[in-house]
Amino acid sequence: MKSFYHYLMKHRHPKPKDKISEFANQAYEDHTFPKYSSDYHELSSYLEVSGDYLSSMSVFDDAWEHYIVEVKNK
Repeated sequence: MKSFYHYLMKHRHPKPKDKISEFANQAYEDHTFPKYSSDYHELSSYLEVSGDYLSSMSVFDDAWEHYIVEVKNK
């Protein structure tokens, strides 16, 4: 199964189209992002402490919901 980071990277875009694209670009630049995690609690805890680039945790929650639908439910 793909990690959340791996899933998120498909949303990277040179000119971000939405908040998830912005999040993906910023997560790519974050060298301490937990790249191999697929655990919601681990990722949300990390972002609450170190994700000062997120405008709101709701961006992560939205991305997580898309991740669950597209990756985990396959």
